[in-house]
Amino acid sequence: MTRLPIDDALPDLLAAIKRKGQAVLMAPPGAGKTTRVPLAMLPRITGRIIMLEPRRLAARAAAMRMAATLGERVGETVGFRIRGEAKVSKGTRIEVVTEGILTRMVQSDPELSGIGAVIFDEFHERSLNADFGLALCLEIRAALREDLVLVAMSATLDAQPVADLMGAPVVVSEGRSFPVETRWLDRPLGPRARLETETADLVVRAAAEAEGSILVFLPGEGEIRRVQGLLTSRLSGCEVLPLYGALPPAQQAAALEPGRGRRVVLATSIAETSLTIPDIRVVVDAGRARRARFDPGSGMSRLVTEKATRAEADQRAGRAGRVAPGVAYRLWTRGEEGALAAFPLPEIASADLAPLALELAQWGSEALPFLTPPPGPALTEAQALLRDLGALDGAGSITAHGRRLAGLPLHPRLGHMLELAGAQAAPLAALMGERDPMRGAGADLSVRLAAIAGRRDLPGGPDMGALARIRDEAKRLSRGRATGPEMSPGAMAALAYPDRIGLRRPGDDPRWLLSGGRGAVMAATDPLAGARLIVATDLSDDVPEARLRMAARIEEAELREIFPDRIAEVTLCDWSKRENRVVARLQERLGAIALSDRIWRDAPEDQVARAMLIGVRQLGLRPSPAAERFRTRVLLVRAGGADLPDLSDDTLMETLEDWLLPFLGDVRSAGDWKGFDLLGPWRAMLDWNQTQTLDREAPPGFTTPLGRQVPIDYDDAQPAVSLRLQEVFGVTRHPTVGGTPLKMTLLSPAGRPVQVTDDLPGFWASSYADVRRDMSGRYPRHPWPEDPTEAAPTLRAKPRGT
Repeated sequence: MTRLPIDDALPDLLAAIKRKGQAVLMAPPGAGKTTRVPLAMLPRITGRIIMLEPRRLAARAAAMRMAATLGERVGETVGFRIRGEAKVSKGTRIEVVTEGILTRMVQSDPELSGIGAVIFDEFHERSLNADFGLALCLEIRAALREDLVLVAMSATLDAQPVADLMGAPVVVSEGRSFPVETRWLDRPLGPRARLETETADLVVRAAAEAEGSILVFLPGEGEIRRVQGLLTSRLSGCEVLPLYGALPPAQQAAALEPGRGRRVVLATSIAETSLTIPDIRVVVDAGRARRARFDPGSGMSRLVTEKATRAEADQRAGRAGRVAPGVAYRLWTRGEEGALAAFPLPEIASADLAPLALELAQWGSEALPFLTPPPGPALTEAQALLRDLGALDGAGSITAHGRRLAGLPLHPRLGHMLELAGAQAAPLAALMGERDPMRGAGADLSVRLAAIAGRRDLPGGPDMGALARIRDEAKRLSRGRATGPEMSPGAMAALAYPDRIGLRRPGDDPRWLLSGGRGAVMAATDPLAGARLIVATDLSDDVPEARLRMAARIEEAELREIFPDRIAEVTLCDWSKRENRVVARLQERLGAIALSDRIWRDAPEDQVARAMLIGVRQLGLRPSPAAERFRTRVLLVRAGGADLPDLSDDTLMETLEDWLLPFLGDVRSAGDWKGFDLLGPWRAMLDWNQTQTLDREAPPGFTTPLGRQVPIDYDDAQPAVSLRLQEVFGVTRHPTVGGTPLKMTLLSPAGRPVQVTDDLPGFWASSYADVRRDMSGRYPRHPWPEDPTEAAPTLRAKPRGT
């Protein structure tokens, strides 16, 4: 058996396991940890060894290699279990499983009976399932199984935090087999550069400059197929092979088995670790990785393409040094490398947490020893969705329905749909769990379902490989399930997406309001553009309105049938900013959308008044001149220390409910508000004593010697009145207001100012004579006595001819 770098570290690893029952193993890419560690542990472990792999292809390949090392077939001593496929027997001692399978094992048997060790391979990838699986196993070991052996293995992980969490020693395997030279681009790619074209050019360069087979890292199947097409005619003497998870097993085997000549293997990140690809001496790294991120558009986690991290780049480069000195080509410059993130973000920090929240509810506790705790807001949002689906009750405990959903290999949304609709929903569940196989076919979900059913005369150029995978998954999901009453695609989709039911807004543009409150738009040319009601299953994350990428038509009768408990009659009494009035309506609502809407003619006055307050806050206070004079008086006296209400705009707007609400009975619109006089409500804010204080300190008017009331203007610093000069004849003491002389503007018979004074006796004694001389010539019929202090006040003129 060929010696591998990991072999030197195995004695230390086995000693650590014997001493502590746990260990963290750090081994660089190509060291051989995936296949050598389980076999080395086998004689020392009582019970089965479970090894977790993040990918199905890696799990199958690791089991096959270990079985070959033992000279056996897969399913004997070494077997594997992945979704939809298992090769194990009663004699199997090492099971390589994908990560979700461990969760199912723990939930069905919390003691992990018969299992002696759990190995977390490639833990540096920090998948959500691996983090959760480790947290579960640590709790089981602490509470139920102190004999359970746990090993976390990684190529690039910062090991100490994991070791601290586990309380385990770190074992390090030094060095890779051979050195690897790194070569970067001379200059950055331009903004218009296409990833596939640039990668193909770099592969051609690598083939000319270096010897040996080439492993090319690309983010996904689409990019692999396009680069394969570009290279086929450019590389003579090289076999170009794809390698990705959805590839049929026979084609995967072709890439993993030794070839007869030079090969170029175009692979996703599944080739970073675990898998051994023979004869590779050159790596070409396109610098991209596809990761699971929560997609608000689909309401579930989706794969997104991001820049690779430095740790991933190092791991990929290591694949060139497994059999001989190698070369790693990078599709970026050396200067750009410093801007790359050091490690990938843990999936738990950015993924949809609904599946995790359901598992935690089934486990019965959120207080698990996570390396990275799930973010609180995201977990709360996930729990709200699960309550909406009936998987959790009001207290957050799992329901019987929730337990059934937890047992399905589906997102809770899709599991809920499958549980309620039966086998007929299996194609739709499989479709929504896969990427869109017909991206050029418009938004209509039924077109995709027709393609899955085998119809060929459809637009959009379907992805046949994706359709085949969806069909296989649909068969698996429908197995053993009864088909319930026939439902349309829209009705089934509504079960999964009760928050995505859309009602078309009025107008020509195809725009919808969704039941969750979000807006959505669609191209006017789309066949679904005229639908009144839809269910959106895939949305862009655009703001303020999302773009509908995939949706299904649904009829109102179907909504009423499947959501009788969600449709509620509600009364609405709101201020309409568009109509500038209070709008009172009776509606039947499903979330944020109104299935029916009619005028509420007998809305209670108190609700109308409260809605009008919203309008008042929008329209602002509009005091009449009389109200404004009253407020000025109150503020003046209040400033002098009197106990009077604060009638400033800010305070009045903050306290509208207290002083205005009782007076709004007949006010329903901006027009009504314009004619409303605030004097009444403001007067009502003062009690009897306060009113007496106000009238004493700042009376509303000045009583002339003739008994006439003249309003006092308090706008300036000094109270002021305007009145005819003849009306104050005989006044020998200047009037005051609150101890302040009243500023008097004395007017001519024509109402024009002739004198402004706050000392009437002084005016009589001084400048009156000049005013008399001027005015008597202009207004001879009006009295202009030489001594105004002795004259009687008057507003009369002499009769003509006298």
